[in-house]
Amino acid sequence: MRVSTKLLLGIVLLLATGCGQVITQRTPTPTLIPTIEVTQAATPRPTATPAPYTPAPTPTPTITPTPIIYVIRSGDNLLAIATKYGVSLSELQDTNGILNPRALRVGQELIIPSRDEVGEGTPTPQPTVVAFQVKNTSLNRTPLGEIWVLGEIYNTSGIDLEQASVVVRLLDEKSTPVAEATASVQLELIASGETAPFGTRFDAPPALFSSYEVAPASGIKAYVGSYYRDLRPGMTEGEGERNAAYTVTGTIANVGPEDAVDVFVVATLYDALGRVVATRRGPPEHNVIPRGGETSFVLGMTPAGGPVDHFHVAVLGRRMPTPTPTPG
Repeated sequence: MRVSTKLLLGIVLLLATGCGQVITQRTPTPTLIPTIEVTQAATPRPTATPAPYTPAPTPTPTITPTPIIYVIRSGDNLLAIATKYGVSLSELQDTNGILNPRALRVGQELIIPSRDEVGEGTPTPQPTVVAFQVKNTSLNRTPLGEIWVLGEIYNTSGIDLEQASVVVRLLDEKSTPVAEATASVQLELIASGETAPFGTRFDAPPALFSSYEVAPASGIKAYVGSYYRDLRPGMTEGEGERNAAYTVTGTIANVGPEDAVDVFVVATLYDALGRVVATRRGPPEHNVIPRGGETSFVLGMTPAGGPVDHFHVAVLGRRMPTPTPTPG
């Protein structure tokens, strides 16, 4: 038996109404997924670490030693004073601003350069004496009965030399000294391999002596300091007859980078055997020569021996002193 569609629908409705209930299909509630908070720890700032504090040093008062003042007396010379106090001739000149060491005045005060302090009882170091050779010496009598001993030193030390001097002794038949004199060379600075002349006179020599000797007396390693050596002699000429007056002329050129002051010339005359028969030191026409400049010189002398065979010319000067700034 067939049931119609309308009949079925009516049965369903009837059942639903008879129960009095409404069936509602719930939408499922979503499951809550807990949120996980990820907290990133903040990177802490580095703590500033100050550099170790070094306190400023407490100023230590400098004890200035009392300078040694020497007063020039009659007969003094710079070389003797420098030797007495164990300092360099150039240091003594530089400290006192002396351009011409031969222009000293009686009563003039000199400051002696100070040395490093030494412990009590420690001896003050003395300059080391540098050896050199003495050569080309000659002994000559003058018409007045004086005796001239001349020669030159040869610097074989391998270093620059200054404060060089020799001792000259007149000897009797037994080689015993009967007279003695010290002579300084004509050049304050002698470069290695160079020569410098000397001469000394005995005004009243002993009546009896048979020979003489010359030996090194002093000489130390040079303190070049303000010496100026970029000076060159040129166009030199010598003129004279036998033992008569002899004249050496020429020019001096400044080939260095600075001005030169206190310039002087030393001329040495030799006989045919190479012995020194005369020497003279003197200023050129202009003793201040600017860089690139030139001047001339004329030196006359009378040979103690002779005749003159040849001559040699040496030149030396000093650097222009740097002016001391005036306090504002």
